[in-house]
Amino acid sequence: MGHVLGIDASTTATKAILVDGAGAVIGVGVASYGFHVPRPLWSEQEPALWWDGAVAAIRSVLASTGVPAGDVVAIGLTGQMHGAVLLDGAGEVLRPAILWNDQRTGPECDAIRRAVGAERLVEITGNDALTGFTAPKLVWVRDHEPEVWRRIAHVLLPKDYVRLRLTGEYAVDKADGAGTLLFDLAARDWSREVLDALEIDPAWMPRTWEGPEVTGVVSGEAAAITGLRPGTPVVAGGGDQAANAVGVGAVAPGTMALSLGTSGVVFATTDRPLFEPHGRVHAFCHAVPGRWHFMSVMLSAAGSLRWFRDALAPEAEFADLVAIAGDVPVGSEGLFFLPYLSGERSPHPDPLARGAFVGLTLVHDRRHLTRAVLEGVAFGLRDGLDLMVEAGMPAPAQIRASGGGTVSPLWRQILADVLEAEIATVNTSEGAAYGAALLAMVGAGWFATVEAAAAALVTATPTAAPGPDAGAYREAHAIYRDLYPALAPTFHRL
Repeated sequence: MGHVLGIDASTTATKAILVDGAGAVIGVGVASYGFHVPRPLWSEQEPALWWDGAVAAIRSVLASTGVPAGDVVAIGLTGQMHGAVLLDGAGEVLRPAILWNDQRTGPECDAIRRAVGAERLVEITGNDALTGFTAPKLVWVRDHEPEVWRRIAHVLLPKDYVRLRLTGEYAVDKADGAGTLLFDLAARDWSREVLDALEIDPAWMPRTWEGPEVTGVVSGEAAAITGLRPGTPVVAGGGDQAANAVGVGAVAPGTMALSLGTSGVVFATTDRPLFEPHGRVHAFCHAVPGRWHFMSVMLSAAGSLRWFRDALAPEAEFADLVAIAGDVPVGSEGLFFLPYLSGERSPHPDPLARGAFVGLTLVHDRRHLTRAVLEGVAFGLRDGLDLMVEAGMPAPAQIRASGGGTVSPLWRQILADVLEAEIATVNTSEGAAYGAALLAMVGAGWFATVEAAAAALVTATPTAAPGPDAGAYREAHAIYRDLYPALAPTFHRL
């Protein structure tokens, strides 16, 4: 059957993986790069880094595996979401891309709510205006860089700049498009109402495609640079979270994914465009045709544990640090940790939120502090899950977990007890890149649907189930939920 290629253009590296017809990852190529912080709270990146990274990663994986270019039958793309890539009529980059983690656009978010109407914005797009999204970045350029604004002819997202360089086509998948705050969620396409309200020319926005649809083929020029075969189909793919969900098999209603990395994401597939009335969890189109998803985002999940280790126990290995927390009773003997070290998005869209230990006494030591961090992250994830359920999503029976934090058996058990769902791990660790490869398989005709591909190639193994501690955690979570409202005024004064 040949092989497919999954390409993931993330914030810090581009990864290319080769996957065979049995779903096995036979090779990985990676090229790393950095991003710029020209001012406090700003985050920018040169789009050329993604293309150069893709070229290097593709050449690396082809060379290391010895797979001929002709054996690559399709390519899937994924990558960081929300970035604003602005191009002129010739496809030349007008300014560095403004990234998902850029925080300059607070006033622009207020302007968007006024222009569209706060309630109407959520009704159309499924989301409130947040600094991470693409639309506030465009409004910022409109109001602060009019000379750039006048020259814009095309707006792309990061991975779609790689697509342009591969194929010469301007295109975006519907999942990534929904993350711009410019999409009509129910219609699965650009919202003329929002575009007009924000003075954005609809002609700038690329055609939108379902995740497994072929958007173009590798050009002769790109083939010469990458080593790929000219004419190789490139499918739409998906933003990194939607592609990761495909990679772990969260493709049908009732399946849920949890990504426990630096940030924490709870992802739930739905069969209709649900949204939370206040926009406190994200509602996007899925990379799976005819599917949507909810997404709750915690900014410092496993990142909270890394901060704790680096700040207070730098000599400790993570496994050893977490192991000693197993000796501590549920609830850390009255100690709570708020994981808002980088502000928060779900359920509190508050960039001024701060982390805190609450309830310290003389009885507490490093073991208690560690367990409180593990529990606090789980409580924060439960907050987002509860909002999804309140908005109409069924409570999950199983959650498919990935990311470095899920390596810990203790943390998996805490998550099972707090989320009151079975925690399962899957048979691949390549996440979004693997999901992009599965979408490419469907585009290549190897499977009729994304659901069929995931069912055939992704295996979930239960590793933890709710136990007798679930009730105690339910009571502790009720206390945890009272802490942010009580401390928010102090956070804002700080």
